[in-house]
Amino acid sequence: MNESIKKQIIEAIETHKKMIAEFQISGVETLATAAEAIIKSLKQNGRIYLCGNGGSAADAQHIAGELVGRFERERRPLPAVALTTDTSVITSISNDYGYENVFARQVEALVREDDILWVFSTSGTSANVIAAAELAKQKGACVLAFTGKPGSKLEQIADICFCANDKSTARSQEIHHLAYHIICELVEQSFCG
Repeated sequence: MNESIKKQIIEAIETHKKMIAEFQISGVETLATAAEAIIKSLKQNGRIYLCGNGGSAADAQHIAGELVGRFERERRPLPAVALTTDTSVITSISNDYGYENVFARQVEALVREDDILWVFSTSGTSANVIAAAELAKQKGACVLAFTGKPGSKLEQIADICFCANDKSTARSQEIHHLAYHIICELVEQSFCG
């Protein structure tokens, strides 16, 4: 067990080192662009909607909590909704329209032109996430995608895409975690003066 634990920690460290080396220009610019888009949306009375499956659903909820509550500083609450949390909505849509529409139906009901749909799919191929992103684009909303594999369908749809570019889902999610905390910090700075 000790060796397995050490191996996981070393892999995580190496993944973050790779992020620094590979993302110095494009990754930094992508995170800055994402933060600027979120700030602009919020300043125009837009809302941030988030979705993903499994661990990515938890990431969506985590970010909504950071924005509505706070990240590190006191400031006004920022409107953010994880489309992964209302079990009555999720189960009724899944039952009546199929799980592939679980997020798109919510996007149809809630998302407006000045909003951002922030989607997570480490594969970049989750059908329900892609359906939501396509509909959000049709409605004129900005689509921010966090993926794990380059060249995915989700990356092609998104206005802004941050790709962790790691073969391991766990490592991709760890990169996503760091990246969205950076975005939350930048957004919070903007609303703290």
